[in-house]
Amino acid sequence: MIAFVRGQVAAVTLSSAVLEVGGVGLELMCAPGTLATLRVGQQATLPTSMVVREDSLTLFGFVDDDEKQTFELLQTASGVGPKLAQAMLAVLSPDDLRLAIAGDDVKRLTRVPGIGQKGAQRIILELRDRIGAPTGAGRSAVAPTQGAVWRDQVHQGLVGLGWPARDAEKAVDAVAPEAGDVPDVAALLRAALRTLSKA
Repeated sequence: MIAFVRGQVAAVTLSSAVLEVGGVGLELMCAPGTLATLRVGQQATLPTSMVVREDSLTLFGFVDDDEKQTFELLQTASGVGPKLAQAMLAVLSPDDLRLAIAGDDVKRLTRVPGIGQKGAQRIILELRDRIGAPTGAGRSAVAPTQGAVWRDQVHQGLVGLGWPARDAEKAVDAVAPEAGDVPDVAALLRAALRTLSKA
């Protein structure tokens, strides 16, 4: 198994990157967010996951280990292969996926091409207990959620990270003024974690 690849970026296409490693060009299939971080001629280190099929060996590259682990976990759901898992990570960050799956957010999952309502429900059912809580890291802000839904998401995230429910509720109240009209759940979760770490 190839855990990561380090080398000079030789080429970047719409769906892949070529890294030169010891005189050999390795093509890594990557999501757009990962490709955006690469520059031809510069050194790069990408965590990788190898998918072995009868007729091919395909190497997938990721911006970080969290994205790689999410990619591998997504494939344990029935009906999710490497291409669909990569498409999910192209549309949603790992934390977006955790929030969508933990919050039964079928609508958010169906934004991914190739996932219908039944597929989204199956993914939620199969991965809910294994996907974990949001880490607060990630390349993008979580999609805006309206009303008080963000409070539940942040509260669940904090409890999932091991904080007592009472402390989590206080932290949610503390960051509520920052929510505004279009709450950014990931930013609010990070702010709540900072509040708890100071307490």
